[in-house]
Amino acid sequence: MNSKTHNITSKRCTGRSLIATKKIKPDFWFLSKLEIREALEAQGYKVKEIRKVRYLKHQICISYQNKQGGTCSGFFSYRIFWRWQNAVERLIKGCSTLKEWVLLNYTLQYEFAHYPYPSEMVDIISTALENRLCRLKANTTNPDALTLAFLQVKQQQPIKKPLACIP
Repeated sequence: MNSKTHNITSKRCTGRSLIATKKIKPDFWFLSKLEIREALEAQGYKVKEIRKVRYLKHQICISYQNKQGGTCSGFFSYRIFWRWQNAVERLIKGCSTLKEWVLLNYTLQYEFAHYPYPSEMVDIISTALENRLCRLKANTTNPDALTLAFLQVKQQQPIKKPLACIP
């Protein structure tokens, strides 16, 4: 019998999310039951008591009792928690160069396009990005530094579709 070996050379997409790039590691967080309850209620769930929490790399598994007394469970994104917003704001404040800001901006635009974020959180993060860009521009003597930073990033990291910069 003549068996053919399949040489699969398909490329696996490299992660561009904040978790895949290891900029945020939420699986090491220990959220309080109050934080979890507030986040679930903000998403529209009627929670009476949090029963069990399991931290996974990209999401959190929560078992809870609803107001009617039934037990419910589900997988939730870490992005619904305010701790996520605080971690992203720390990343933004940590950008010391325009190049770092551009890389983070690309990652955040990818995040916003591929993952559901509460609209308030998107507004707050976008404002923080804008403010950081203004501070970085003010500290830069070269007026073309932002353009150069974009070009350097594009050469290092090819992007299939252009992502908008928040001015």
